[in-house]
Amino acid sequence: MSDLTDQGRLPTAQKAARWLSFPRLVLAVATAGVLVGGGLVGHQWLTSPSRAGSAQTWFASYVNVTANPTVDFATPTANSRRDVVLSFVVSAPDGPCTPTWGTALTLDQASAGLDLDRKIATLEQHGGGLAVSFGGLLNDELATTCQDVDKLAAAYTEVMDRYHCSTIDLDLESGNLSDRAARLRRAQAIKKLQLARRASGKSLAVWLTLPVSPSGLTQDGQAAVAEMLSAGVDLAGVNAMAMDYSGSGTDSHSMLVTTTNALSAVQRQLGTLYGRAGTKLSSATVWSKLGVTPMIGQNDVAGEVFSLNSAKGLNEFVLSHSLGRVSMWSLNRDKTCGPNYVDVKRASDACSGVSQGNQKFADLLASGFTGRLSLAAGK
Repeated sequence: MSDLTDQGRLPTAQKAARWLSFPRLVLAVATAGVLVGGGLVGHQWLTSPSRAGSAQTWFASYVNVTANPTVDFATPTANSRRDVVLSFVVSAPDGPCTPTWGTALTLDQASAGLDLDRKIATLEQHGGGLAVSFGGLLNDELATTCQDVDKLAAAYTEVMDRYHCSTIDLDLESGNLSDRAARLRRAQAIKKLQLARRASGKSLAVWLTLPVSPSGLTQDGQAAVAEMLSAGVDLAGVNAMAMDYSGSGTDSHSMLVTTTNALSAVQRQLGTLYGRAGTKLSSATVWSKLGVTPMIGQNDVAGEVFSLNSAKGLNEFVLSHSLGRVSMWSLNRDKTCGPNYVDVKRASDACSGVSQGNQKFADLLASGFTGRLSLAAGK
């Protein structure tokens, strides 16, 4: 996902049991699972399929922090707008381990120029929650340029501490995904963070947001998941970027069918990847560790339009399969384009390109969900 004010997105193909009483016994096994190999993955063996199948799906729209015009996320007017994923934190051009918003603003500059810190505080006062997304398509995710694992972990921590978030989203595309050395550094730094936060009684939910095709994750995407699991990272889940299929399957299938096919493929891949990592998960548990993010309305590929009906159908699919998360790109775009935006077949960062009337994609996608991002993160 990218900031369309700077450059359009590239086609995906081009980037493409809890309780020496029974409770104590299970607790001992869970502790051993966490400690094996110094990792965090072992406890996943104890996930109950029945509990996973009834997990509460949460919804949070991406908010493009540096896009102009800005969107008011601080005072949500509907339940579907309460939780947001702020994007994108990337490396500074002149500081490989320095976090910035889209290379344009340091964290301090975003506070001064965008009033971001106050907006986040206001959102929290209104009962909202947030995650921060690192990466995106256009710039370098921190691990791509920051080659010291300790400094990388410190950069992630700086962002999380400043914005009081316990969920992070790693949006890995293009070179940020294909760079194996960066993937390994990222996995090591995230493991370090999770261990540190757990030691202090806190949690860290980590989502990998990855490009997909109708056949599922790319080879690099599968490698990114496998390397996180191998490092001992406890992944909250994998979020599929259901967008920009480059015509793959959309000529004979609707965007909805293409997306549900992609999700089914990712679910199978994810189960296999966990199995190879030594963690056996039920089918229901794997679905609960899967998320989906469509690009609402007009996608960057001219013939691809994710319609309001697609949103309704995807919501039904998510509810029937009990996915863990749904997001959308983006809250900035959730409105009909004005009369001055003539070419609606070209994706805009400020409107959807489809006639929405009084409907909102966020409301349709989030219908029937009772989960909250903050609760899923263990806050």
